[in-house]
Amino acid sequence: MSLPTLDVERIRKDFPVLSRELPGDRPLIYLDSGNSSQKPLQVIETMRDHMTMHYSNVGRAMHVLGAESTEAFEDARDKIAAFIGAPSRDEVVFTKNASEALNLVAYAFGNPAGEDPRFRLGPGDEIVISEMEHHSNIVPWQLLAQRTGATLRWFPVTDEGRLDLSGIDDLVTERTKIVSIAHQSNVLGTVNPVAEVLARARQAGALLMLDASQSVPHHPVDVAALGVDFVAFTGHKMAGPSGIGVLWARGELLAAMPPFLGGGEMIEAVWMDRSTYAPAPHKFEAGTPPIVEAIGLGAAVDYLTAVGMDAIEAHERELTAYALGALAELPSLRLIGPGTLDQRGATVSFTLEGIHPHDVGQILDDVFGVAVRVGHHCARPLHLRFGIPATTRASFYLYNTTGEIDALVRGLHHVQKVFA
Repeated sequence: MSLPTLDVERIRKDFPVLSRELPGDRPLIYLDSGNSSQKPLQVIETMRDHMTMHYSNVGRAMHVLGAESTEAFEDARDKIAAFIGAPSRDEVVFTKNASEALNLVAYAFGNPAGEDPRFRLGPGDEIVISEMEHHSNIVPWQLLAQRTGATLRWFPVTDEGRLDLSGIDDLVTERTKIVSIAHQSNVLGTVNPVAEVLARARQAGALLMLDASQSVPHHPVDVAALGVDFVAFTGHKMAGPSGIGVLWARGELLAAMPPFLGGGEMIEAVWMDRSTYAPAPHKFEAGTPPIVEAIGLGAAVDYLTAVGMDAIEAHERELTAYALGALAELPSLRLIGPGTLDQRGATVSFTLEGIHPHDVGQILDDVFGVAVRVGHHCARPLHLRFGIPATTRASFYLYNTTGEIDALVRGLHHVQKVFA
């Protein structure tokens, strides 16, 4: 069976910034989509049209603009539910980003207002994460452990950059209340073995959450097929705007969770001494939401769906294979993460011996117009695991080409010459 292919040159015309020339007549080469992706005209124009012709608050105003705005906002929820295979639109909660979605779930555990025993957490209970997590999937669980007296534990990472599951039976036990791991690492590119972790979590009676910020934009994700309990992701990494994210959770869990924030829209009825709450998803969407941003994310979902997630995944695999081969030719380059395509995405992190990543990134940008990310990528514990302060990271998306990877490699050769 032939793999779907992308017309990358046509796609690139949808992204105005990719035609930009930087000072010195340098073309922009954007290899930082793992940080934040660029936005196509279709998303930009949808948001502009709504802001200029249809904007009003949602769920409140009894007039034409209010109805149009509410319909567009809730239509975006429907699109996202279909995009991720959610069994119900009411399982899609809008947040401002993936970090808020992760914090929302962490808040539900050990909250005195919660009545479901699955969310009761205290001394003797355990939370399990991994050593490869983004800070957004570390700090909320640290705070939860401090607040409740529970113990935070984690999967180690192998030298190849994969989850070390050799001790999973001792790590995930009957004391574990929740396991929360990245679906795909934002540094290593590693796609984690969800089915194996889920099987052990179910044996232990624990819930499983995925940080899918780096997977939902890049390959088909079906939450029902995955069988997990919670999934968080963010709009700005998937050709959508910033300021909008998503929490998906199984409906019965959302019904059992206490609200995260209080305010308008999330209530059913309010008295001076008590309140009752609206059902999910509105129970978790207090106040005026990011209306235009949600509609923009719906437009991004339309765009990605029209291109085809299978085709995007296949294109990125080709780019990653090309990049791994090209980077392997560079002397003194150390790849941090899997060196093969097996269970890995289109993110490549590395170091150059004797050269700080900040210097690498600055020269790539100043001389070649190549935009990469440098630093610890909000994953400092992972960098400590590999004994390095920082890495250079190139991350690819549907609009990137092998020619841009060639430019990256030429730039890295130049960096090595400068510091020779």
